Amino acid sequence: MSLSPFHLAIPVHDLAAARHFYAEVFGCTEGRSSAQWVDFDFFGHQLVIHQAPKMPHQEAAHTNAVDGHDVPVPHFGVVLGWEEWERLAERLRAHEVRFVIEPHVRFQGQVGEQATLFLLDPCGNALEFKAFKDIGQLFAH
Repeated sequence: MSLSPFHLAIPVHDLAAARHFYAEVFGCTEGRSSAQWVDFDFFGHQLVIHQAPKMPHQEAAHTNAVDGHDVPVPHFGVVLGWEEWERLAERLRAHEVRFVIEPHVRFQGQVGEQATLFLLDPCGNALEFKAFKDIGQLFAH
């Protein structure tokens, strides 16, 4: 599967804390920046953090039930290969990240079985990272 990189710009109310989080915790390479924003190579995609006032979803995210867990909405993230997802989960644990939903396998034994984890950045933006043993089930129903 060949995909084009996405571009996503998100609000952060503490640019320094968010910059540290994406660079140090995730290990993302920093690109261009200014006093108000920073570009990152986010697993091959362009993530831009923009200084902005705290947004309502950063105060307290809405949640929807998915496979017995309260999934924060909105959220974003990346679908990784299984081994890359496992390495990321270990990296996040090593950085003592507090998970919203601990790394686990959801829909076990069902169509769309996937590894997933959820966390918040320092500004309350929710992120999900997932992996499929069979990437062909990404859009399965």
